Amino acid sequence: MTTEGQRHDRSALILYGSETGNAADYADELGRTSERLRFHTTVASLDDVQPLFLASFSFVVVIISTTGQGDLPNNARNFWREMLRKKLPLSHLQNVNCTTFGLGDSSYPKYKSSSHSPKGGERAPIPDDILLQPKWLLSITSEGQKVMDYRACFNDSSETLASSYLGKGADMTHFQSKLASKTPKYGGIQRLEVILEENLRLTPNSHWQEVRHIRFSSPSLVHYAPGDVLTIHPKNSLEDVQSILKMMDWERVADQQIYLAATSGTEHDILLARNSIPFQNDPCLTLRKLLTGYLDLMAIPRRSFFSLIAHFTDNQMHRERLLEFTDTKYLEELYDYTTRPRRSILEVLQEFDSVKIPWQWAAAVFPKLRGRQFSIASGGELKHHEVTGSRFDLLVAIVRYKTVIKRTREGVCTRYLAGLPAGTHLQVSFQKGSLDIAESEAKRPIIMIGPGTGIAPMRSLIWERYQWQEGIKVQASTLPEPKKEGCHKIGETVLFFGCRSQDADYFYRNEWETLQTKMPLQIYTAFSRDQPQKIYVQDVIREQSALVYRLLYQSRGTIYVCGSSGKMPQAVRAALIDSFKDAGKMQAEAAERYLQLLEREGRYKQETW
Repeated sequence: MTTEGQRHDRSALILYGSETGNAADYADELGRTSERLRFHTTVASLDDVQPLFLASFSFVVVIISTTGQGDLPNNARNFWREMLRKKLPLSHLQNVNCTTFGLGDSSYPKYKSSSHSPKGGERAPIPDDILLQPKWLLSITSEGQKVMDYRACFNDSSETLASSYLGKGADMTHFQSKLASKTPKYGGIQRLEVILEENLRLTPNSHWQEVRHIRFSSPSLVHYAPGDVLTIHPKNSLEDVQSILKMMDWERVADQQIYLAATSGTEHDILLARNSIPFQNDPCLTLRKLLTGYLDLMAIPRRSFFSLIAHFTDNQMHRERLLEFTDTKYLEELYDYTTRPRRSILEVLQEFDSVKIPWQWAAAVFPKLRGRQFSIASGGELKHHEVTGSRFDLLVAIVRYKTVIKRTREGVCTRYLAGLPAGTHLQVSFQKGSLDIAESEAKRPIIMIGPGTGIAPMRSLIWERYQWQEGIKVQASTLPEPKKEGCHKIGETVLFFGCRSQDADYFYRNEWETLQTKMPLQIYTAFSRDQPQKIYVQDVIREQSALVYRLLYQSRGTIYVCGSSGKMPQAVRAALIDSFKDAGKMQAEAAERYLQLLEREGRYKQETW
């Protein structure tokens, strides 16, 4: 096994803006490729750097994904605000060689809206048979040794470092606050401790899918709105962790205290690691804890994973097979082996059992275990816990299925959630969503389309509008009698909901029946398997084309589409256009233009996953 340190006279900065981790994964992958092309490479989120920092590198690549209504991801918004500051010199990007790469979900109307080739010189890349040294390796914590304090790597009064990190003429106050920050903060993300109050299966045991209503409480008073998101940070199963420890011969060090030691890199890399490495300040970190809560054992491996682990086997046949998966000539074989059967990293290591990864390399080999986002399903009076401060309801479909090779697959996060008992304490993250719903819209009519678990943010919105209605009534009671007429009403509230069966997965049915007696709520349902002919929400939308046209065109209402990002959003969009054509007697082009107008005016909002 040959290793090579990365000493380069040229540098690359790979920046990412990522909501769910896809852009971050691509950035890590590109970072590894850049290192092999002999660039000293720094990978960081956009919010971890200042605009003036970009000029310090030979070239910059920005990988950014789109979220919500063409919005920037949370960890890119501060950077964008800094870019728009008038105090920045006009020439601050003059010598920056930069390119962008946009990611997005094509089911969204504003696909890749956030994204608006560097020259590296002619040098032979570092061959694949040379193992590149990572910037960080795990090490045993000696008795009395403290986990690295990254602030100790810097002299807070060093104007040289501030200039290097932020650019010349940088604001030292900002730089010092960056160092002093104990908890990395991205745009609007708030860490919370919650208690699991209820974990209830809603679907019958005979139903093909397990869907659970999960309720958390928190002592923190959190003000949230429909469409806001709770991120759950899952844990790998104890059985899977033990399997890796035994397979890799790591059991002897599994419970010793460890820390992350820098092997190379600049001050920039060390500082930026405070945000990119979630476990680097854990004072009680062990290898077992690292594998349980921080590294993803069940991810589908990328090409770079096979390239890396090929260095850790003495079995020539295994090594050759692993390297085949890294060759672009065999992309189809790689897809058939990994993505198509959803084969996990754990299963790959079980099949290539000659691979023995040094435990010090664990954090460099395994990808980070990322949190999973869930739309909050509670709203209005349901947001407040009777004893503690806040309440959060989630509607969670447990991911469990059989692959083409007849193996059962389970989602890491939903499997973790399904097994949690009431009373469990969790650390979660809260952040604002992209639906941007305000009480000022209370009297505007709305149409909500939320099949399946897409009903979660719709439930939040319905309860919110009910609370707004009650508040309007209180205000109206103080008005003189002639002015009370009509003042206590909110706009029409229409829900299109779809599922397989009325008896199996018609979520929150009893709530809707109760609320229909208290507010102007109309429910239209599509139960796809309750009759010989399948019926979906788009079919019911077409049946109610007159209502849809009246609320969206004549009454200038707003529409919300939430749920699966597969075929549903496009099918709903087509049904809306048909409704405008049918009820409004529009030509196809005019109907499409009106839908685009709804998007521009913020009256067509979509949240899919």
